[in-house]
Amino acid sequence: MISQFLAKILPPAENRFYTFFEEAAQVCELSAQLFYQIVHSDPKERDTCLIHTGSYKKRAVEALEGSLTLLNSSFITPIDREDIQLISTSLYKCTKSILKACSNLRSYNIDSYNDIVKNQAEILIRSTEELLNIINTFRKASSLEEVTQISRRIKEIENRGDEILASATEELFSGKYDAIYVLKLRDIYKGIENAVDRCSIISDLIMSVVLKHN
Repeated sequence: MISQFLAKILPPAENRFYTFFEEAAQVCELSAQLFYQIVHSDPKERDTCLIHTGSYKKRAVEALEGSLTLLNSSFITPIDREDIQLISTSLYKCTKSILKACSNLRSYNIDSYNDIVKNQAEILIRSTEELLNIINTFRKASSLEEVTQISRRIKEIENRGDEILASATEELFSGKYDAIYVLKLRDIYKGIENAVDRCSIISDLIMSVVLKHN
Protein backbone atom coordinates (compact mmCIF):
# COMPACT_ATOMS: atom_id res chain seq x y z
CA MET A 1 0.00 0.00 0.00
CA ILE A 2 1.18 3.52 -0.79
CA SER A 3 0.16 4.72 2.69
CA GLN A 4 2.38 2.05 4.34
CA PHE A 5 5.30 3.10 2.15
CA LEU A 6 4.74 6.77 3.03
CA ALA A 7 4.59 5.96 6.74
CA LYS A 8 8.11 4.48 6.48
CA ILE A 9 9.74 7.31 4.54
CA LEU A 10 8.07 10.36 6.09
CA PRO A 11 10.00 12.26 8.75
CA PRO A 12 8.78 11.62 12.34
CA ALA A 13 7.40 15.16 12.56
CA GLU A 14 5.01 14.51 9.71
CA ASN A 15 3.65 11.41 11.39
CA ARG A 16 2.65 13.55 14.37
CA PHE A 17 -0.57 14.34 12.51
CA TYR A 18 -1.84 10.91 13.50
CA THR A 19 -0.92 11.62 17.12
CA PHE A 20 -3.08 14.75 17.04
CA PHE A 21 -5.93 12.77 15.43
CA GLU A 22 -5.70 10.13 18.16
CA GLU A 23 -5.60 12.72 20.93
CA ALA A 24 -8.67 14.45 19.51
CA ALA A 25 -10.53 11.12 19.16
CA GLN A 26 -9.64 10.19 22.75
CA VAL A 27 -11.12 13.48 23.97
CA CYS A 28 -14.28 12.74 21.97
CA GLU A 29 -14.59 9.40 23.73
CA LEU A 30 -13.91 10.91 27.16
CA SER A 31 -16.55 13.58 26.52
CA ALA A 32 -19.05 10.89 25.54
CA GLN A 33 -18.26 9.00 28.73
CA LEU A 34 -18.84 12.21 30.68
CA PHE A 35 -22.27 12.70 29.11
CA TYR A 36 -23.13 9.08 29.89
CA GLN A 37 -21.96 9.52 33.49
CA ILE A 38 -24.07 12.64 33.95
CA VAL A 39 -27.34 11.14 32.68
CA HIS A 40 -26.84 7.96 34.72
CA SER A 41 -26.03 9.69 37.98
CA ASP A 42 -27.93 11.71 40.53
CA PRO A 43 -28.51 15.26 39.22
CA LYS A 44 -26.92 16.52 42.45
CA GLU A 45 -23.60 15.11 41.21
CA ARG A 46 -23.86 16.89 37.87
CA ASP A 47 -21.75 19.90 38.78
CA THR A 48 -18.97 17.63 40.01
CA CYS A 49 -18.97 15.79 36.68
CA LEU A 50 -19.01 19.03 34.70
CA ILE A 51 -15.70 20.08 36.21
CA HIS A 52 -14.06 17.96 33.50
CA THR A 53 -15.57 19.91 30.61
CA GLY A 54 -12.96 22.66 30.83
CA SER A 55 -9.99 20.30 30.60
CA TYR A 56 -11.58 18.30 27.77
CA LYS A 57 -12.28 21.44 25.78
CA LYS A 58 -8.70 22.60 26.31
CA ARG A 59 -7.32 19.27 25.08
CA ALA A 60 -9.59 19.38 22.03
CA VAL A 61 -8.41 22.90 21.17
CA GLU A 62 -4.76 21.92 21.65
CA ALA A 63 -5.15 18.92 19.34
CA LEU A 64 -6.78 21.08 16.67
CA GLU A 65 -4.28 23.90 16.94
CA GLY A 66 -1.36 21.48 17.07
CA SER A 67 -2.50 19.76 13.90
CA LEU A 68 -3.12 23.01 12.01
CA THR A 69 0.16 24.57 13.18
CA LEU A 70 2.07 21.50 12.04
CA LEU A 71 0.19 21.60 8.75
CA ASN A 72 1.21 25.20 8.15
CA SER A 73 4.87 24.42 8.84
CA SER A 74 5.09 21.14 6.90
CA PHE A 75 6.21 20.79 3.32
CA ILE A 76 5.51 17.05 3.19
CA THR A 77 2.32 15.59 4.67
CA PRO A 78 1.26 11.93 4.99
CA ILE A 79 -2.12 12.64 3.36
CA ASP A 80 -3.63 15.56 1.43
CA ARG A 81 -3.53 18.85 3.31
CA GLU A 82 -7.26 19.49 2.97
CA ASP A 83 -7.99 16.03 4.42
CA ILE A 84 -5.85 16.78 7.46
CA GLN A 85 -7.71 20.04 8.00
CA LEU A 86 -11.13 18.42 7.58
CA ILE A 87 -10.39 15.52 9.93
CA SER A 88 -8.89 17.83 12.56
CA THR A 89 -11.75 20.33 12.53
CA SER A 90 -14.41 17.60 12.47
CA LEU A 91 -12.90 15.90 15.52
CA TYR A 92 -12.91 19.21 17.35
CA LYS A 93 -16.53 19.90 16.41
CA CYS A 94 -17.54 16.46 17.63
CA THR A 95 -16.13 17.10 21.09
CA LYS A 96 -17.59 20.60 21.11
CA SER A 97 -21.10 19.24 20.40
CA ILE A 98 -20.86 16.70 23.21
CA LEU A 99 -19.54 19.15 25.79
CA LYS A 100 -22.23 21.66 24.86
CA ALA A 101 -24.88 18.98 25.45
CA CYS A 102 -23.30 18.26 28.84
CA SER A 103 -23.41 21.92 29.81
CA ASN A 104 -26.99 22.30 28.54
CA LEU A 105 -28.15 19.69 31.03
CA ARG A 106 -27.23 22.20 33.72
CA SER A 107 -28.12 25.39 31.86
CA TYR A 108 -31.61 24.09 31.08
CA ASN A 109 -32.01 22.89 34.67
CA ILE A 110 -33.06 19.40 33.61
CA ASP A 111 -33.13 17.25 36.74
CA SER A 112 -34.69 14.09 35.33
CA TYR A 113 -33.05 12.20 32.49
CA ASN A 114 -35.49 10.10 30.48
CA ASP A 115 -34.77 6.80 28.73
CA ILE A 116 -34.32 8.56 25.39
CA VAL A 117 -31.42 10.64 26.68
CA LYS A 118 -29.92 7.54 28.29
CA ASN A 119 -30.26 5.59 25.04
CA GLN A 120 -28.60 8.44 23.17
CA ALA A 121 -25.77 8.38 25.70
CA GLU A 122 -25.20 4.69 24.96
CA ILE A 123 -25.24 5.31 21.20
CA LEU A 124 -22.76 8.14 21.65
CA ILE A 125 -20.40 5.95 23.68
CA ARG A 126 -20.43 3.25 21.01
CA SER A 127 -19.93 5.78 18.21
CA THR A 128 -16.92 7.48 19.81
CA GLU A 129 -15.36 4.12 20.69
CA GLU A 130 -15.52 3.12 17.03
CA LEU A 131 -14.25 6.57 16.04
CA LEU A 132 -11.11 6.06 18.12
CA ASN A 133 -10.86 2.56 16.67
CA ILE A 134 -10.93 3.79 13.07
CA ILE A 135 -8.40 6.54 13.83
CA ASN A 136 -6.02 3.97 15.36
CA THR A 137 -6.53 1.64 12.41
CA PHE A 138 -5.94 4.53 10.01
CA ARG A 139 -2.62 5.33 11.66
CA LYS A 140 -1.43 1.75 11.30
CA ALA A 141 -2.12 1.95 7.55
CA SER A 142 -4.30 -1.13 7.87
CA SER A 143 -6.12 -2.75 4.99
CA LEU A 144 -9.10 -1.22 3.29
CA GLU A 145 -11.18 -4.15 4.52
CA GLU A 146 -10.45 -3.38 8.18
CA VAL A 147 -11.28 0.30 7.78
CA THR A 148 -14.45 -0.58 5.85
CA GLN A 149 -15.64 -2.91 8.62
CA ILE A 150 -15.27 -0.21 11.25
CA SER A 151 -16.90 2.37 9.01
CA ARG A 152 -19.83 0.02 8.47
CA ARG A 153 -20.28 -0.35 12.23
CA ILE A 154 -20.24 3.43 12.65
CA LYS A 155 -22.95 3.73 9.99
CA GLU A 156 -25.07 1.13 11.79
CA ILE A 157 -24.71 3.05 15.05
CA GLU A 158 -25.63 6.29 13.28
CA ASN A 159 -28.74 4.65 11.80
CA ARG A 160 -29.78 3.46 15.25
CA GLY A 161 -29.26 7.00 16.52
CA ASP A 162 -31.51 8.32 13.75
CA GLU A 163 -34.22 5.88 14.78
CA ILE A 164 -34.00 6.99 18.40
CA LEU A 165 -34.16 10.66 17.40
CA ALA A 166 -37.20 10.10 15.17
CA SER A 167 -39.03 8.28 17.96
CA ALA A 168 -37.97 10.91 20.50
CA THR A 169 -39.15 13.78 18.31
CA GLU A 170 -42.53 12.16 17.78
CA GLU A 171 -42.95 11.63 21.52
CA LEU A 172 -41.70 15.11 22.33
CA PHE A 173 -44.32 16.77 20.15
CA SER A 174 -47.15 14.53 21.37
CA GLY A 175 -48.66 17.34 23.42
CA LYS A 176 -47.63 15.93 26.79
CA TYR A 177 -45.08 18.63 27.50
CA ASP A 178 -45.02 22.41 27.74
CA ALA A 179 -43.26 24.40 25.02
CA ILE A 180 -40.17 25.34 27.05
CA TYR A 181 -39.49 21.73 28.02
CA VAL A 182 -39.88 20.68 24.38
CA LEU A 183 -37.33 23.25 23.24
CA LYS A 184 -34.84 22.23 25.93
CA LEU A 185 -34.99 18.50 25.23
CA ARG A 186 -35.04 18.95 21.48
CA ASP A 187 -31.81 20.94 21.69
CA ILE A 188 -30.14 18.23 23.77
CA TYR A 189 -31.40 15.44 21.48
CA LYS A 190 -30.10 17.27 18.40
CA GLY A 191 -26.77 18.07 20.05
CA ILE A 192 -26.01 14.41 20.68
CA GLU A 193 -27.31 13.39 17.27
CA ASN A 194 -24.97 15.98 15.69
CA ALA A 195 -22.02 14.43 17.53
CA VAL A 196 -22.97 10.93 16.33
CA ASP A 197 -23.34 12.27 12.78
CA ARG A 198 -19.94 13.89 13.08
CA CYS A 199 -18.38 10.51 13.89
CA SER A 200 -19.89 9.17 10.67
CA ILE A 201 -18.58 12.15 8.70
CA ILE A 202 -15.05 11.55 10.01
CA SER A 203 -15.38 7.87 9.15
CA ASP A 204 -16.34 8.84 5.58
CA LEU A 205 -13.32 11.15 5.35
CA ILE A 206 -10.98 8.40 6.46
CA MET A 207 -12.54 5.94 4.04
CA SER A 208 -12.00 8.45 1.24
CA VAL A 209 -8.35 8.93 2.19
CA VAL A 210 -7.69 5.20 2.40
CA LEU A 211 -9.32 4.66 -1.01
CA LYS A 212 -7.16 7.39 -2.53
CA HIS A 213 -3.97 5.76 -1.25
CA ASN A 214 -4.80 2.15 -2.03
